[in-house]
Amino acid sequence: MSMAGSVAASMSVMKKARDQVEGNTYFINKMTGVSDIQALQHAAQPHLRGNVDIKV
Repeated sequence: MSMAGSVAASMSVMKKARDQVEGNTYFINKMTGVSDIQALQHAAQPHLRGNVDIKV
């Protein structure tokens, strides 16, 4: 790989890392603004239901 190709690959990796950090920052800012604990739990684990059905 040439020097230019190596630099281009490094720049691409850095851009992807920056984009991921920006996404994580958005998520953290969104979560810290939530006062409802159930909404926070649902955002952290959206695959879980908010209710539990119990049959007696």
